[in-house]
Amino acid sequence: MADRTPPLALEKLRALVASGEIDTVVLAFPDMQGRLQGKRFAAPFFLDEVVEHGTEGCNYLLAVDADMNTVDGYEMSSWERGYGDFAMHPDLTTLRRVPWNEGTALLVADLAWNDGSPVAAAPRQILRHQLERLAEHGFTAHVGTELEFIVFKDTYEQAWDRDYRGLTPANQYNIDYSVLGTGRIEPLLRRIRNEMAAAGLTVESAKGECNPGQHEIAFKYDEALVTCDQHAVYKTGAKEIAAQEGVSLTFMAKYNEREGNSCHIHLSLQDTEGTNVMAGDGPGGMSPVMRHFLAGQLAALRDFSLLYAPNINSYKRFQPGTFAPTAVAWGYDNRTCALRVVGHGRSMRFENRLPGGDVNPHLAVAGLVAAGLHGIEQQLELPDACAGNAYTADYEHVPTTLREAAELWENSPIAKAAFGDEVVAHYRNMARVELEAFDAAVTDWELRRSFERM
Repeated sequence: MADRTPPLALEKLRALVASGEIDTVVLAFPDMQGRLQGKRFAAPFFLDEVVEHGTEGCNYLLAVDADMNTVDGYEMSSWERGYGDFAMHPDLTTLRRVPWNEGTALLVADLAWNDGSPVAAAPRQILRHQLERLAEHGFTAHVGTELEFIVFKDTYEQAWDRDYRGLTPANQYNIDYSVLGTGRIEPLLRRIRNEMAAAGLTVESAKGECNPGQHEIAFKYDEALVTCDQHAVYKTGAKEIAAQEGVSLTFMAKYNEREGNSCHIHLSLQDTEGTNVMAGDGPGGMSPVMRHFLAGQLAALRDFSLLYAPNINSYKRFQPGTFAPTAVAWGYDNRTCALRVVGHGRSMRFENRLPGGDVNPHLAVAGLVAAGLHGIEQQLELPDACAGNAYTADYEHVPTTLREAAELWENSPIAKAAFGDEVVAHYRNMARVELEAFDAAVTDWELRRSFERM
């Protein structure tokens, strides 16, 4: 990643702490689920100690399930290993104010072991490694994520107490692109937009979506690691702002039987001169680099689905005719395909439509980069574009369950070559843990189906 000015310079932070305007600094890292985990420091202590020396966190934070239960099967962290610490080193390029929390700044940490070696299975390190591989080819990845959510008038506590059933959406009907519909909750959307801008994110727009209460706020693309870090900050901040406003919102991939929450990811490549190397004189205005990179996406799409759709619920989005993809196909501005090519010239890019709102952006973008490098290094040829309805055409199907995706990931030579055995085993175990928990659960569907009639 190129040198860049942080949203909040360290010297400016020192001045704000001295004046009493900032009193708290949050140091956090994205966990396997993409959630920010870390500590809140008294700002003077952070400046005196943590800036130079970092801090520690229990290594079980990369070896628990979504409920923070300790589980077995992880090489890095277990009862047998004593659940020790890893080091959290602040990345000062990510330092920013978070105006939704008074007197607070935040920055992201990189994780390392006590000997200084990076924690290979940490999502941020996984992405860093793929970006380093990409840099060896002279390229940088620029990424934008489009993250949807559903807003409810219920608080998070009310939603919990009601087992998340019977909640009241902020809009009662489809408000896709409706100015009236977004206007109904503009005070919330405006707070999120303005306070994310004050935190250093560049806001593009807000729009309504199809599911009642569903909305999307979009931000300008940036270098891959920057976008993924900002995605994690935004997702945490939006939930915190919603809670402060007495409402709740969810990014889960499929809240109900209607349209799910997507997180379409756009990616382009630049060379050292800042030129978009995906544009060229080939068919559709694409360069050979883009054709190979896109061919790699197709070749690895099923194997890497675990990175794009990491949860049980993720796979319920993939239904025909819902704008969520089912076919391993690409097309020009074709929303029925998993991979959509858009833009021209300096804006030439592709969009991966597989990820949902529950995606870990660091892992997903690492997958996109690794897949593209596979295509470039193997000089893969791009098949013809899908010109029609990919839902009904004869293409391979994306995985339909987490179990299928995990098996593909575990046995993938592409994944092992790109990420290494340690990372493959770590995230295969994450899927195993989720599958075992789900298989042991008795669902509402089963109760309704069986209580009286069976």
